[in-house]
Amino acid sequence: MSATENRVDKKATEKATQAEQKLKRSRGAQAVKDRVISIFIGFFALAWLFPIIWTFYSSLRPYKEIRAGGVLSFPKELNFNNYFEAISRMELPTYFFNTALITLPAVFLILLLGSLMAFVVTRYSFKANVALLLLFTAGNLLPPQLVFIPVFKMYLAIGDLVGDRRFLYDSPFGVILIHVAFQMGFATFVLSSYMKTIPKEISESALVDGASVFTHFFRVMLPLLRPPLASLGVLMTTWIYNDFFWALVLMSTDSKRPITSALGRLTGEFVTDYNLLAAGAMIAALPTLIVFFVLRKQFISGLTLGSTKG
Repeated sequence: MSATENRVDKKATEKATQAEQKLKRSRGAQAVKDRVISIFIGFFALAWLFPIIWTFYSSLRPYKEIRAGGVLSFPKELNFNNYFEAISRMELPTYFFNTALITLPAVFLILLLGSLMAFVVTRYSFKANVALLLLFTAGNLLPPQLVFIPVFKMYLAIGDLVGDRRFLYDSPFGVILIHVAFQMGFATFVLSSYMKTIPKEISESALVDGASVFTHFFRVMLPLLRPPLASLGVLMTTWIYNDFFWALVLMSTDSKRPITSALGRLTGEFVTDYNLLAAGAMIAALPTLIVFFVLRKQFISGLTLGSTKG
């Protein structure tokens, strides 16, 4: 082998060695980044889980023990007595029925109207479609505390107009309407973002085949929206189920209010047993946890599919 060939082989070997070292350094830097990110994610996960774990732990302790030794005292006994007492005092069948009476129709209407609105602004071109989408999204950003007085007065005025002041006020129908009005903007935004990833050739083929607007939506587009609809269904169910504000200000009859209001039955006149209240909160949160674990696969696929759809 000549000297020239030796120099070429040596340079090639040096370049290969440098490339390998560079690759190792890159992998080492990426491993450090992954480790740091994992630590941050673990920290925030623990910070998010801590209130739930502490609430469950508190619900197992008797109040007399907390009163005697303090919140941070070592537990002498752990039992489910607070749960049994909470169940007996909360009238769960009535309040769970009230919650379902509000949550299920509200979620259904939000998903239906939001998907219809997203269909209009993404599949049909007109001057106001972008402005209309922005209007719906902006309306969702208004804090409820800012508008509840005008809404309250409007409900009373509509009731006086139809001859029954409780037509919307102190009625589940009124609470359903306000949830639909507030959450429809977010649903429209999410569904329109997902619908933009669906190829327009599908819609064009449906129109060429003579499909009407309703056939185009219900038989062509709606089946493709199942993943985001499942995700939104879980989110909306959780948000509406956990709502306390609107049920409090728009309902005056306690027996008509949802499960979040039933927690008020566990507060004492002079002293509040926070351990009993923690047990009631865990009972009230159980249905939303069940919904999430049953639909978790659809929820996760709905969150990720829109970003990977080509």
